[in-house]
Amino acid sequence: MSSRTLRLVRALEGLEKPGEGELGELVEAAGLNKVLLGFLRSAGVEGEARRREEERYKWFRSVVGEVAGALRGLDYALHKFRKPVEHVSVDVDVLVDARQLPEAVKRLASRGFGVEVWEKYTVTMTRGRAIVDLYTHPSFAWVVYLDGEELLECCAEEFEWEGLELRGLTREAEVVVTAAHAVYKEHVYLLADYFTVKKWLNKRALDLARELGVEDSLRASTRLNELVDSGLVELPSRIPVSYLAGAYARKLFRDSVFRSTLVNALEYMLTERAGRSVKWRLTRASY
Repeated sequence: MSSRTLRLVRALEGLEKPGEGELGELVEAAGLNKVLLGFLRSAGVEGEARRREEERYKWFRSVVGEVAGALRGLDYALHKFRKPVEHVSVDVDVLVDARQLPEAVKRLASRGFGVEVWEKYTVTMTRGRAIVDLYTHPSFAWVVYLDGEELLECCAEEFEWEGLELRGLTREAEVVVTAAHAVYKEHVYLLADYFTVKKWLNKRALDLARELGVEDSLRASTRLNELVDSGLVELPSRIPVSYLAGAYARKLFRDSVFRSTLVNALEYMLTERAGRSVKWRLTRASY
């Protein structure tokens, strides 16, 4: 029997219709992999699960539209947003020029969003169940692993999504951001990541990864994709320590910003939030 992940892949690509006996297992796996809506649509699944996910998608669309409207005219880009598979995110991630961050916060506050967390490189704002994360640089534990200014300068573009005019990263940049986020921050690889790399990886994405100093994360992602295609890895999957160690070692050696902000991790580990985050990361199956 083929792996659960490969059965999900084939269903999402319209190559195979799941049987009734495996739907429950695949729906659960699709949810963990952040491809639930895409799976339900591709497999033609109807019922309560589909209705709930479609309602969540409509709600998510309205939140994205409101955030984009509030930030119009600023130097910003939605990131970790564009995917080749329909998905419903738990939050809206926005890359914004550091000099315009206070204005972005002010504009969202005027729409009823309140600041939940304000820390180095990130501001989290909430309104009810809506969450907006404003980043000046993609980072983990206050350590910068991608240059946000460079991403905004090289890779922001206007695009249409569900009838909305939005500003976000190019598809090639999304490939790079997806791989870097999985390897340097989350240490977990999802089927949403697999499809982004599989469908949108091209020469420009490879060149961009080198320019931004995260080529090792893209190399690790392509290796994981090959293992998935061979039926040797089920997703979600923790990224092998050997992949992480090599990526971190070369990042430390080559990236001066990464090195200079690494000391921030010591300060971060002393915060109450760090303790909760470490516990969650050690016990999670997805993110």
